[in-house]
Amino acid sequence: MNPSRHRQSGFTLIEIAIVLLIVGLVIGGMIAPLGTLLEQKRVTETRRTMEDAKEALLGFAMSRGYLPCPAISSSNGLEDRIGSTCRKRTGLLPWATLAVPRLDGWNRVLGYTVTPAFSDSLVTFKLGSARDITVKTRDSSGQLIQATGINDVPVAIISFGRNGYGGTSDQNTQIADAGVDNVDEKTNLQSGGILLINRDTADNPLAPGGAFDDMVNWISPNILFNRMVAVQRLP
Repeated sequence: MNPSRHRQSGFTLIEIAIVLLIVGLVIGGMIAPLGTLLEQKRVTETRRTMEDAKEALLGFAMSRGYLPCPAISSSNGLEDRIGSTCRKRTGLLPWATLAVPRLDGWNRVLGYTVTPAFSDSLVTFKLGSARDITVKTRDSSGQLIQATGINDVPVAIISFGRNGYGGTSDQNTQIADAGVDNVDEKTNLQSGGILLINRDTADNPLAPGGAFDDMVNWISPNILFNRMVAVQRLP
């Protein structure tokens, strides 16, 4: 047989390089959508966990006549109470007291803030009990506007989002705020739990309020009072 007419078997280096290039492009094109889906899954899990915590808080208030204190620590989820009052008004969700999960979708402990008048275990709060938490958002022009009435929220839950700045990890380590222009995130971290910002996620540090990925959820006083009236805790 003539060797020149013998068809060479196998792949040349050029053909292998082309195949590897195509495979790389395919995999690269899949990574971004998979990352987006994973992030959306974490957001959905966090929203569900926060809603479950809200329901647990409502059930606690209906059965006890008051709201729980923040957790003792990142590893002890019982409420941090001395006598009838809380040792602190803002901190971490008292997950053990509420018997709910403690972590958000990024495996960080949920934050928590409660109006002191609503956590006094000796006095059932009233329809006119003063609240002191305000939640704001930003409108389409980037201006801060009210998301709730001023000083109108009895209790709120916070997830510090994907970057986790200010949050506490599953290993009980607080994550330092490494942001520079994340003004709204700093408000959530530094306001002492009385002023919270809840707005759309933004990666751009030049956006109004800076980069932002926190999630804030709260109980309307009207819903809380309605539930308390329904179980005859309030007249």
